[in-house]
Amino acid sequence: MAQPPRNSKANKPDPTMAFKSAVGAVVRTVANKPGLEVNFTADRPILTADKARLAALPRLPTARDIAVARGQGDAMAMRMASHDPDIHRRLTPKDPDARAAFDALEQARVEALGCTRMGGMSGNIGHMLEDRLFRANYANVTDIADAPLAEALGLLLREQVAGIPVPPSGSPIVDLWRDKIEARTGTSLKALENLLDDQAAFSRATRSILRELDLIADAEVDPSESEQSDSANDAQNNQAMNGEEDEQQGESDGTETEGTEDAAGEHEDAGDVEGMEADTADSEEDATTEVGQESPAPPPRGEGENRLSNQPTYRIFTDKFDEVVSAAELCPTEELDQLRMLLDKQLENLAGAVARLANKLQRRLMAQQNRGWDFDLEEGILDTARLTRVVTDPLQALSFKEERDTEFRDTVVTLLIDNSGSMRGRPITIAAICGDILARTLERCGVKVEILGFTTRAWKGGKSREAWLDAGRPPNPGRVNDIRHIIYKSADEPWRHAKRNLGLMMREGLLKENIDGEALQWAHKRLLSRAENRRILMVISDGAPVDDSTQSVNPGNYLEAHLRAIIEDIETRSPVQLVAIGIGHDVTRYYRRAVTILDADELAGAMTDNLAALFDEEPPSAARKRR
Repeated sequence: MAQPPRNSKANKPDPTMAFKSAVGAVVRTVANKPGLEVNFTADRPILTADKARLAALPRLPTARDIAVARGQGDAMAMRMASHDPDIHRRLTPKDPDARAAFDALEQARVEALGCTRMGGMSGNIGHMLEDRLFRANYANVTDIADAPLAEALGLLLREQVAGIPVPPSGSPIVDLWRDKIEARTGTSLKALENLLDDQAAFSRATRSILRELDLIADAEVDPSESEQSDSANDAQNNQAMNGEEDEQQGESDGTETEGTEDAAGEHEDAGDVEGMEADTADSEEDATTEVGQESPAPPPRGEGENRLSNQPTYRIFTDKFDEVVSAAELCPTEELDQLRMLLDKQLENLAGAVARLANKLQRRLMAQQNRGWDFDLEEGILDTARLTRVVTDPLQALSFKEERDTEFRDTVVTLLIDNSGSMRGRPITIAAICGDILARTLERCGVKVEILGFTTRAWKGGKSREAWLDAGRPPNPGRVNDIRHIIYKSADEPWRHAKRNLGLMMREGLLKENIDGEALQWAHKRLLSRAENRRILMVISDGAPVDDSTQSVNPGNYLEAHLRAIIEDIETRSPVQLVAIGIGHDVTRYYRRAVTILDADELAGAMTDNLAALFDEEPPSAARKRR
């Protein structure tokens, strides 16, 4: 006699559905946007004009998970209800450090405003802040060079204005900056409490605080303040900024110059408020061009020790010992064969699951090759979708269609795999296996694949550090390690010729430290030299860049700041589509398009899903031309 199935989990409703619905209703009500779409996804939380995306909840969430989700929803709702993007971008300073601090204080304003109006938000916002700061690993910061000034300012403002205590994970960075900030600003932060309801006045007061912190120069004209200043002050400010040119133009031209700067400021920040707008590539591209044109100008006052900033300028002490090498050159042929056999044994356990995902990707790609129709033809297959024309207008001729074979776009995909010591073991094995399977799959679809790796030649600096020591230990030397960039498979090399090289990742002693920024820059340059129309760069890493020798003689966030700069450059101005997969560590704080997996076994699915999604989109260059 048949018995009912014991496992009926598939039929059980999601226990968090009621909570998600309630959070969505609250967000829409507070934001006063009934049509706002609120959902929970595995990607990073993000807010756009018509969508609020919160971090996914586990199936059985804890009280902390619920409080964090509420805090994210409250912060986004208050952002939509109390923030004017036009005012924000008009008053945002151009200096990157000042802009980060300005954005942080504005976000703190909207959250503090919500906490003062609705007391229940305070606890939610506090839990949300603790979760974000804990994920950023600020709890272990001991050096002020590793502590972001912008985060410290935002936390201090919430504490002094809204009474939100500094979360435990944020206490180290606040403790490092508190005395310096209070010594420079006095009670200026506390005075912002009376300006929470007026964003324009709050922003002008924020600019004054940034000047007190020497993050922007006294000579930099505030667009709003310039309208209220007299002609003599305008002329003095313009002379200080532009020199002899303003002396020749006079006061009237000085006013015109201010208007031009206002327009440039608006264009620079268009669509880029707290990083929450998704489609900002064009405006950010133009903005960076403008900033780049101004870069040769003298630095603002306080650029030296008095400037409260920890953003470094990336330098390389020496690149004499760096190498770009083929995998076959690093290992004898016999050893490579043995390592490949070891990789094949590991592949046996995952072959079924990975092969199914690879076949799924192949079907999607092959479907794109033949998809396409020509409509409104005089002969062919009857277009039934247009038969209504004949019904409404009997004199209308029948319409026919014909399927056509569309030429698949020339595509090249680069897999850039982190070969650092922290990837040792199962993560690097899974990465090598997935790279192997993916190369075979895409090659069958006519897509060229390049597999690259990055690490260093030695631990603790190698010959570059020795050269730095011999040079007398000059301060702020920049990168002092010997980087090693490995070519496992070039784009034009068939997979059968390069399959043996992938076994090198299994070699003991290969994996050392990782300098992600330069590796990403290297892989990107290789892609730009390709002639294919579509170029995709997929980064597989397990966290932030780490190089002890470089970080010990530079600011603690030296490598991380460089990585962020390279990512921003690629994401906003390059025709290359960039996607990152983090193994065990959150990479969504670096990359706009990224996914984090907790187990290396999930890598194959993440790679195929993200690649399939990228192929469904149009390339960035085509999108920019269309817009």
